[in-house]
Amino acid sequence: MGNASDTTLFVSTISKELDFLMGTFYSIFCVLSLLGNGILLLVAYRKRLSLKPAEFFIINLSISDLGMTLSLFPLAIPSAFAHKWLFDEITCQFYAMCGVLFGLCSLTNLTALSSICCLKVCFSNYGNKFSSSHACFLVVAVWCYASVFAIGPLAHWGHYRAEPYGTACCIDWNVPNYELSALSYIVCLFLFCYALPCTVIFLSYTFILLTVRGSHQAVQQHVSPQTKTTNAHALIVKLSVAVCIGFLGAWSPYAIVAMWAAFGDATLVPPAAFALAAIFAKSSTIYNPMVYLLCKPNFRKCLCRDTSTFRNRICRGSPRPEQKDPFGSTSQRNNKDMSVSNGQPESHRACLHCAEDEAHCHTGTTPQRTARILSGSTYSNVTVGHLSAKLQADFL
Repeated sequence: MGNASDTTLFVSTISKELDFLMGTFYSIFCVLSLLGNGILLLVAYRKRLSLKPAEFFIINLSISDLGMTLSLFPLAIPSAFAHKWLFDEITCQFYAMCGVLFGLCSLTNLTALSSICCLKVCFSNYGNKFSSSHACFLVVAVWCYASVFAIGPLAHWGHYRAEPYGTACCIDWNVPNYELSALSYIVCLFLFCYALPCTVIFLSYTFILLTVRGSHQAVQQHVSPQTKTTNAHALIVKLSVAVCIGFLGAWSPYAIVAMWAAFGDATLVPPAAFALAAIFAKSSTIYNPMVYLLCKPNFRKCLCRDTSTFRNRICRGSPRPEQKDPFGSTSQRNNKDMSVSNGQPESHRACLHCAEDEAHCHTGTTPQRTARILSGSTYSNVTVGHLSAKLQADFL
């Protein structure tokens, strides 16, 4: 790439107003991503002794989002405000590689997480065997998978170059029009890093929702409204829909524009389309921690407890001992009395398990009822509280 080419590629081809808008959005994303992912990692560290295997992927997702934030935004923000790429070609290659590496790692993390959740909820006989060692192995596999496509262009399987709008760098989407190896790279990237993850995530959460809905309807037929497993069902639906919308909303615009440039006439793709698609893609760094901090009850509860403790330290100099566990005194004693009076210590333990994840105070003093679900010619006893606890323990 010669000097003239450098000058042409690294000058913005969009309006100063749009560059300013990109710089503003990137600045907001950077701050929110540092806060959101930092808080998520802090919460995970505080509850590190009780982490579930599936939560390893949430932590890894936060790490990859932080990696994208720290490697891309410090270069993209000043370039956007300066209306040109401010750095050299080697930095451009580094920027593009980090974007592909951390972006694909995040996508693959979401795919692995949805598969594990589906396995645990829909196929519990196999899902119950999934351990922390399995999760660690898959986390390493996620990074290896993303690294193959990130290092590929550096080994001349595809190419990195400046984005069409000129103030950032990514994969050269125009090369497939005249180079076969680059075409194979783009095809593999689209199939294995977008189409396949989309399919796996969609099918996984579809199976989860169908399984939960079937269990929910079966229980509803045999219990009163006060003992329905509405909370667990609603939380699973919210989390499933949020993850799917976030995945498609963040990455679909860029995938569509990139495929348009790769397999169509690249000269017809306006640079502004790439710029707007890049904004959507980088928004994933703030979307993922918001989803899991707001929709995952055990993360949210841990965050609220730590926030309350910190506030008490600021206001009173030290935390109040009785506030260490908001559900550990009155509610627990009430549940113990209830279980002893009914002779049902198992229901007491199931109710306490629900309390670790979500809104225990609304169901803690309600006697559990047993539903009988017809399966062929055999009946199975299903404790309503245990069903809710199992769904939340495996998925939430």
